[in-house]
Formats: sequence, C-alpha cells, structure tokens
Amino acid sequence: MKVAPVMNALKTRKHVVQTLIHTGQHYDANMSDVFFEQLGIPAPDVNLAVGSGTHARQTAEIMSRFEPVLLDGKPDIVLVYGDVNSTVAAALVCAKLGVRVGHVEAGLRSFDRTMPEEINRLVTDQLADMLFTPSEDGDFNLQREGIPAERIFRVGNVMIDSLVKLLPAAQRQNRNGLPERCAERYALVTLHRPANVDDGVMLKRILQSLLEVSQDLCVIFSAHPRTQKRIADFGLHADQLQVLDPLSYLEFLGMQSRATVVITDSGGIQEETTYLGIPCLTLRENTERPVTVSLGTNVLVGRDPDKLRSEVSRILAGQAKKGTIPPLWDGHAGERIATLLAG
Repeated sequence: MKVAPVMNALKTRKHVVQTLIHTGQHYDANMSDVFFEQLGIPAPDVNLAVGSGTHARQTAEIMSRFEPVLLDGKPDIVLVYGDVNSTVAAALVCAKLGVRVGHVEAGLRSFDRTMPEEINRLVTDQLADMLFTPSEDGDFNLQREGIPAERIFRVGNVMIDSLVKLLPAAQRQNRNGLPERCAERYALVTLHRPANVDDGVMLKRILQSLLEVSQDLCVIFSAHPRTQKRIADFGLHADQLQVLDPLSYLEFLGMQSRATVVITDSGGIQEETTYLGIPCLTLRENTERPVTVSLGTNVLVGRDPDKLRSEVSRILAGQAKKGTIPPLWDGHAGERIATLLAG
C-alpha cells in the first residue's frame, strides 16, 4: 500500500529507472501476492525470499541477500518504507556502502522501545538522507532527535493515496457467507501484535471481551495466520465470532468502510479509519500515529476489557468520537515524493 503510489508517480518521470525489490518478509500469498495484483504493482525485479524467522535472523538474512543486489545495481537512492525488519536491514546495508536512503513514513514514534518496530524506526531515521513524514508530529520527533531540517520533508500519507485510489472498487466488493445479522452493523477486528497474541492470558482476555461485544453487535474477526495459530496453541475458542482468513486489501477496505467500529492493534488501520471517519478502538497503550487520536477517530483503549466495552456502548448509542482528516492526507503524497526525488 505504501510503495504503489510512489512507484506510479515516478513512472511519469521518463528519466527515472526503478527497480522493485521484495524481501519476502511477508511471504503468505494472501498477505503479499494479492497486494501486488490489486494495487497494480509490477512483479518484483528481485525477490530475496527471506521468509520468517527471529528478528535477528530475518534482519541478517535480508542484509546478506540485499547487499549483492545493491552492489550490482548501483542506485542513486534506495527508498525504504514503514518500520518492518526489511526497512532497517536495507537502510543499514545502504549506509555501510554509502548509498543514499529515503525513508517513506519517517518520524513516527510510539516512545515504547519494547516494540521491535520502534527500534526499526529509530535506527532507520538516523541513517536516512531524505525523511518523508506523514504528519507534523513526525517532523517534531525527528528534529528532537537531531535530524537536520533540510533532510525532513512532510509529504502526507502514502497509505491514504492507495485508499483514495481503490476505495470505489473496494466498496463494490461482496462478502458472501456471513450471517444476516452482520449485514447491517458489525465490528471489524484485527489482532497481530506480539504483546496481544503471544501471551495466552492476555489473548484470552481480549477474546472474552470480543465475545461480550458480540452479544450486541456482529463481530467479524479477520485473523492473521499468527493470531489463528496462537488461538489454537492456547486452546482458546472464538466460536461466536465470525473468524475469517486474512482478507485481500480490497475486501478488507470495503468491509472497513462499512463497519460500525473497527477494533485493532494495527497502525495502518488507525490511519485508514481516520480518513474514512469510522470509529477505531486500538488495543494498545500507545500509538506511533498520535494524529489519529488528536485529530482522527481513534481511541486508545489499551487492553482494558471494561474500557473496550464502554467505548463500544458509546458508539452504539450514537456517541462515537468525531474526527477530521489530517493535513496532506489527500491522495497526493506519492506525487510529492516523486517531485522531491526527480523533479
């Protein structure tokens, strides 16, 4: 969702040659291949096929496989996206070899170093030469960390570019096989963060809260493979929830746009719901996207079952938090990045 707008914008610059490298960190067909198809991204020029592993092993594999590609290609700049292990691994290799790095979605901070993504963000931003931020708080975070102002470029949110482009098609998606009670009102749920799904006690508490919510509202749970495995490993049950395998981008976006409320621990979904004006309850104590709370529709409920239930009750009573769309979240972030890179 992040690379597509930038690649498409750079395609109009005839003097620019692009090479797309897929590290293979996200290797499930439902979680990767379908995104290329639906977002209109060409097949990768290189697939490093790294697959899963511990953070250290995955990061090391990406670095060792990416280095010869970089040496062979000799690019003027490498763009890295977001905050995954691929992001920091590629940035490290570039820094060692003296290749310029542009970080798309720079400056986001949760201020929680127990999150692996926070470490990736901090390191990548210190190494990057061009830092493309989605919102004002990103600029402030980078300046506080000593990044020179001339390296920081607020461009808006590339995730929203993809959403704006594909929303009409997403809203035409049909989801068959769901109970009739889900047709009118439903909560859409995703969970994948280790703090929520790797702790059996915590996962049980969250599922119990969702089961209680399901007494008043259909709950559709788009369950990440990692989450499904944990539910099975811990012997937990979610029979009263409508548990689905991971949805394609278009399917999920369509369901999100029609949801009564979205319950998640995903950063990107906090942004999408803010743009869509859909109430979002985030099962985390913090967020690296605070603009979705200060301006948007996002409410942090932590992992407090009582707060989750009370916020759902407020939404069902017509008292949902009203939000606005942050500045520059207008569908043109990719074009701004392309202009900065290539004129």
